[in-house]
Order: sequence, then C-alpha cells, then structure tokens
Amino acid sequence: MSSLRIAMAQLSPVWLNKVETTKKIISFLHEAGKKQCQLIVFGEALLPGYPFWLSLTHGTEWNSPVQKEIHAHYVRNAVQAEAGDLDEICQIARQYSMAIYLGIVERAANRGGHSLYCSLVYINSLGEIVSVHRKLQPTYDERLTWSPGDGNGLVVHALGPFTVGGLNCWENWMPLARTALYAQGENLHIAVWPGSEHNTSDISCFIAKESRSYVVSVGALMRKEDFPENTPHYSEIIKNAPEILCNGGSCIAGPDGEWIIPPVKDKEGLIWADIDFNRILEERMNFDVCGHYSRPDVTQLIVNRQRQSIACFSDEK
Repeated sequence: MSSLRIAMAQLSPVWLNKVETTKKIISFLHEAGKKQCQLIVFGEALLPGYPFWLSLTHGTEWNSPVQKEIHAHYVRNAVQAEAGDLDEICQIARQYSMAIYLGIVERAANRGGHSLYCSLVYINSLGEIVSVHRKLQPTYDERLTWSPGDGNGLVVHALGPFTVGGLNCWENWMPLARTALYAQGENLHIAVWPGSEHNTSDISCFIAKESRSYVVSVGALMRKEDFPENTPHYSEIIKNAPEILCNGGSCIAGPDGEWIIPPVKDKEGLIWADIDFNRILEERMNFDVCGHYSRPDVTQLIVNRQRQSIACFSDEK
C-alpha cells in the first residue's frame, strides 16, 4: 500500500460544551469511517473550543469576576482522558481502524488537575491514545488561560507507509519544533489551527516545501451565532464579537509545496483526499532536510521529551 486516505473535519464546536461538542465530533468520525478514511484531523482546541472571550472581554483585567467565572466554566468543560472523556472517540477509532488527531483543551491530571493545556492528541487505529502534545508556547492572550507545555509529545507515529507528526497553531512557525519532528522521519505533517485562511495559506506550502512532506492544515469555524446563550457572561462576549471569528481554511499541500486541496473557507463538512507516498520519495531526491542535506557535524538539535511535573513520588512498600 502506498496511499493514505485523509479526512479533514472542518466544523464549529458547541462552544465550551464538552458533551455536545463530543457528540458533533463523533458524527464526523462515523462519516469519515464510512468513507474508509485512515486518518481524520480536527482543529486546535476544538474540544471544547478556543478561548475567544479573552480578546472580547478585557481578558487582562486583574481579578475580574467576569474572567474568573468564564475561566471556571472552561475548566469544567476541559478534557481529562484519564477520566474517560475520550473513551467513546477511541472506541470509534478502533471500530473503523482509523487514526485521529484531535485538538483538545486538556485539564492535565499530572499537573494537579486545575490548569489547562492546549493539547494535540493522537489516537491510533487500535483506539489507543499514544501521544498527547501540549503546546510549547501559548500565543499572546492564550497565555491568560493556557499553560506552557513540554516536549513529551514531540513524537511521530507510523501510519501505513507514512510517518506522521503534528503541532498546534503557531508552533508550526517554530523551526526547532518542526526539526524535532523532521529528524524522526516525519513525512506527513499535521498542523492544527483555531481556524482561518490567513493562518493556513502561507505556512502550509512553506512547511511542505521545506520538509518535502505532505502538510495537512485543519482549522475550525466560529461565527457570532455559534456562541451559546447559556455561556457565562454571554452578553459581554457577544457585544464585541465580529460576525466571523474563524472561517476554516483547512487545506493539504503536497511535498512539492503545491496545493492538493487549497484552503476551504466558510464551509462546514468533511474534506478528504488520497495521498501517494511515492511523491515524498521523488521530492526527497533533491532535498532532505534531516538526511543528505543536513550537517550534524556542524549543527545539532537537543530535545527534552520528558513529561514535566512539579513532583516525583517514590513510594516505598
């Protein structure tokens, strides 16, 4: 087998509602499974949603009851895999022998269970969670609600003939983070975004051409009408919200840097394509960034992949 069928799930979440957004994700999983897709990708922080309120409600205001109450609502709807929040999604992956990349807001149990991380979860075709990559550096106002991650999830996975890895949003602009994946043989790069063509249109082709890999960029949709009315301080959020916050922009670039699927805007649905592994081998003939076109005797990258935690306990029995 030299090909892979990839699905991009471009959808709006039921914003900040973990249960209802999970139901929507599951409907897309079944659709992709019936199309015999071998990989499906969802956008950044889709479950339960991106923290749009920060830029709309004076997120930097210190000790604000508004910010505290929205944040608490966000924490209650964040994901803990250890508590079974992803169990049904894993079961469906196993049912269809389909791998999944899913952007979540993670309530990290090994960091006390109260802080939030923007995490990219990889579930393999056996339905096993095999990596959780916590975003290394939240961007700008994201830092008001998301914590910095670590290098534990800078790993790649075998998927058919491909080697797949992924990064969250502006991590894709971090050359050393990209290199950490390239060095492990990545040839199918997953880039997840909150949404919008302005994020995906330039960098998808750039990464593809730099790495001579396929690049799958997936974003979500978010419109003013998608804010649920039962959200804490809904009227304050909606007052400053534009009509469109994210227009999708999901796309696939080939290993020559040209579009296979150009950015898709303002359309909810499943977008899919078959990709051919042989195209990677053709393009790597000229340039292989961590292979024959590298100089490890001159420059090398050191990566710390230890999961970071505030305490290590050694219990004597």
